[in-house]
Amino acid sequence: MSKAFWDGNTARDMAGRMRAEPGGFTVDGDIHVELRRSAQARRMTLRVARAGGGVVLTLPHSVSLAEGRAFAESRSAWLRQTRAGMPELRILRPGATLPVAGQGLAVTPAATRTVQIREGALLVPLGRPAGPVVAAWLKHRARAALAVACDRYAAMAGRSYAALSLRDTRSRWGSCTHDGRLMFSWRLAMAPPAVLDYVAAHEVAHLRHMDHSAAFWGLTGRLMPGYESHRDWLRRHGAELQAWIFADQGDARPNPALRD
Repeated sequence: MSKAFWDGNTARDMAGRMRAEPGGFTVDGDIHVELRRSAQARRMTLRVARAGGGVVLTLPHSVSLAEGRAFAESRSAWLRQTRAGMPELRILRPGATLPVAGQGLAVTPAATRTVQIREGALLVPLGRPAGPVVAAWLKHRARAALAVACDRYAAMAGRSYAALSLRDTRSRWGSCTHDGRLMFSWRLAMAPPAVLDYVAAHEVAHLRHMDHSAAFWGLTGRLMPGYESHRDWLRRHGAELQAWIFADQGDARPNPALRD
């Protein structure tokens, strides 16, 4: 990730060329930047939503608004280039083609009590909101598949995990805590099964190595030989999974980050 450097005079000069707006400000004429303050932040961070291209600038309390504006303005070219490569938001509705386990399925209302896959279609109960119903179904599939994968890889690694939970995470596909709690994004249910398995192997490897050292990657490779292609798939297509909206949740999903 890129880094930006500037001095106080540059920051003040550039800040004077920007227009403040309620809840944020605009850079380069038409890029709206949402401003957030964080007691945990140690440096300024610019993030762009995985889908939709929303921009969030996070500032430590010790950094002035003028410096934050200057930092964002100095990286306007990066913002524009990054936003141009983001997929558009997609709303889960009848007729949409949703990836499930890597296969595109046409969302189709039907006289069924539960969500079902049938002949290339994803059947959704008539009279029920497709988004929340399908999201709940995906969570169930993700939990079942991840539990099987984590159990298998944990046995191979000679470790056990304390818990497995699902979230709709904004910036990571999985995580592992020091006390052995594994967390995953339920959107992995949309990815090819081997990609879901890779993320499971990655997090289980953290049960032995809480870093990304050579030892960690060596263990990941032993748990799942050839994991690199699945990691690359997620890097290329992960933003497409994040672009789906299953309810009124058009929130920013940060992907690339630019720090000072």
